[in-house]
Amino acid sequence: MSYADNTYENPYSVAHASVDDRADFITKTYLHLAGAVGVFAGIEFALLNSPFADMFVNMLGNNRFAWFMVLGVFMVVSWVANSWASSNASVGMQYMGLLLYVVAEAVIFVPLLTIASRFGGSSVIPMAGIATGVLFLSMTAIVFITRKDFSFLRSILMFGGFAALGLIAVSIFFQFSLGPIFAYLMVAFACAYILYYTSNVLHHYQVGQHVAASLALFASVALLFWYLVQIFMSRR
Repeated sequence: MSYADNTYENPYSVAHASVDDRADFITKTYLHLAGAVGVFAGIEFALLNSPFADMFVNMLGNNRFAWFMVLGVFMVVSWVANSWASSNASVGMQYMGLLLYVVAEAVIFVPLLTIASRFGGSSVIPMAGIATGVLFLSMTAIVFITRKDFSFLRSILMFGGFAALGLIAVSIFFQFSLGPIFAYLMVAFACAYILYYTSNVLHHYQVGQHVAASLALFASVALLFWYLVQIFMSRR
């Protein structure tokens, strides 16, 4: 849960930009988000149809501490990717950060989607994808229609993220399931993140930070999709 940070109320933020610059920034942000989702889907399809999927699932199934290593590596990679995507030094570095994060998400999704496709039925992943899209569009519409600034959620999301990571670590260590209630809470948590970052797109990002903005939104969408897949699997 390592996403982009922003500088609030500075004279270079999108809220102080011209109408044309603001529209250009928003368009670029969501085009890059769509591109990230497309690249994620392509990489995921390739990984799920390769021997890597079975190897990864077996590795995690045979060693309960393997998930600690995977999550640790993912958090480090997320931090590096976010730093690159937020860099003002090089546009190429920003795109490398976004691509690195998308690849990392695709890899960490492999075990979940492998299990979902084999034991949850053929409809679990498509249904979770549709639900993710509906919720994302709903949260986006709320922000764009109300123009409300949800930056007040920042502290709540920060502490909630640490609490969630702590619970996940404990569940892995002691080998117990957090259950569907936790999954529903995490769906609400992901929706709150979407509200937060969408409002940042309207109010707080700098005009040239469309790559960092798309990474933050993509991270929130991936988090939402992760727990919706689990919910639909549990209903099977």
